[in-house]
Amino acid sequence: MKRMTKGLKWAVPAIGLALILSGCSLTGLLDVGSGASTQSIGGTDGSYAIVDTNQRLTYDDTASLVSAPAEGEAFFGQDAQYDGNQPHYVDNGDGTVTDLVTGLMWQQGYSGKMTYAEAAASAGDFEFAGYTDWRLPSIKELYSLIDFSGEDVMVDSSAGAIPFIDTAYFEFEYGDTDAGERIIDSQWATSTLYVSGGDQMFGVNFADGRIKGYGLGDPQGGEKTFFVRYVRGNTSYGENDFIDNGDGTITDLATGLMWAKDDSGSISSSGGNANASNGGAMDWEEALAYVQELNDANYLGYSDWYLPNAKELQSIVDFDRSPDTTNSAAIDSVFNVTSITNEDGQLDWGFYWTGTTHASTRGGQAAVYIAFGRGLGYMNGEFVDVHGAGCQRSDPKSGEPAAYGNGPQGDVQRVDNFVRVVRGGAQFTDDVASGDGTSDPGFPPEGEGSPDEGKPEDGERPDGQMPPPGGDRPEEGDSQQPEDGSGPQPGTDDNGRPPRR
Repeated sequence: MKRMTKGLKWAVPAIGLALILSGCSLTGLLDVGSGASTQSIGGTDGSYAIVDTNQRLTYDDTASLVSAPAEGEAFFGQDAQYDGNQPHYVDNGDGTVTDLVTGLMWQQGYSGKMTYAEAAASAGDFEFAGYTDWRLPSIKELYSLIDFSGEDVMVDSSAGAIPFIDTAYFEFEYGDTDAGERIIDSQWATSTLYVSGGDQMFGVNFADGRIKGYGLGDPQGGEKTFFVRYVRGNTSYGENDFIDNGDGTITDLATGLMWAKDDSGSISSSGGNANASNGGAMDWEEALAYVQELNDANYLGYSDWYLPNAKELQSIVDFDRSPDTTNSAAIDSVFNVTSITNEDGQLDWGFYWTGTTHASTRGGQAAVYIAFGRGLGYMNGEFVDVHGAGCQRSDPKSGEPAAYGNGPQGDVQRVDNFVRVVRGGAQFTDDVASGDGTSDPGFPPEGEGSPDEGKPEDGERPDGQMPPPGGDRPEEGDSQQPEDGSGPQPGTDDNGRPPRR
């Protein structure tokens, strides 16, 4: 089956490097007050280029695979088997890092820990590396940095853990247990508040690889603090430009992705080949097989659909919409979205699978989903929209849904989720890294709780201590970057990682 390649996927890195080699300034290339200059990618305006997740291993529903599944086999078509715009960063040597894919320039370090109000207010006065146009990133901007070669950290130790951000370029810290924090308390602030209530901020946790709506208040009193990393350039990043093609497909001119207008629930109800007996919801293995079925049927005239990766699917979340404010899913109304009755008996909208495994030190039992409806949890005897419509969490890939949902905030886990297919964003590759084919036997058996069970709630301190009022801001230029000559080693790629094999 022929796979489509994304046109000019290396256009931005290649042009940026060519300018550097010719003596042009990279910072000059990006130093535009109204937004960075980006190049056309895949026939689009290039304003919202999606960075690949960098997931390099394939998985079944428990562990990494020694060899990638072939077409027609179970688990074929997952994230690692598609290459998009590979992460490509440049250390500018002044405490900043430029992302050549997105056109965004970042602090290499961070500005300490602040409350949301402090982080938003301080951006206007922030001067660094000769620039004064820094801003607090939106959730889509910050999520561009997430790297799914990371692994979810253990509850009681960060030993052997791999953060969900490239630490060869960006400073990162786990939570400070000496200050009463949990290891996973590495929540990073954004400018995106949840429209339902306004007392939650969507942040990225680079320790456990999730987006959640975090309460602005701390359960122990006062306001919760977050790590803060400012950004500049490309002020159009994260803005969609949808076109209804009138043939059952939707094209986003900003990203170059083409989406199915209908999800698996809509296709099921109209007599399609989804899991009609379950309203179009399915587990992760079934979701991957479902995409193969659509391709075999030449769905909507195309045979190169795939299950979107985490960043691709997150790109179509509309954070101005929610069940409680617009009586809709958190997605543009150009899309058809299957409604459900949720666990609390409310009209709601579902979770949607991605092709991305949410790996942990315990194995590959979970996959990433995006919640376009409420991010429900069960707390204090009631269901609560604990993480917000638009959150990114993970579900077990298989099993009985009733056996799950035991985390500290009772995250609702469904196992059977919906699918919205995409095309035109990445190219199929058989150049996939080899896993070890094993999973950690310490992972709790089904029905015996989740890895998060027993953790205090986000912001809650296990010993009752208040969080520190804010971290020390690093000195300008003090980015703790590698000394000259200690960059990528022989046998590694541009970002210091071993190449795919």
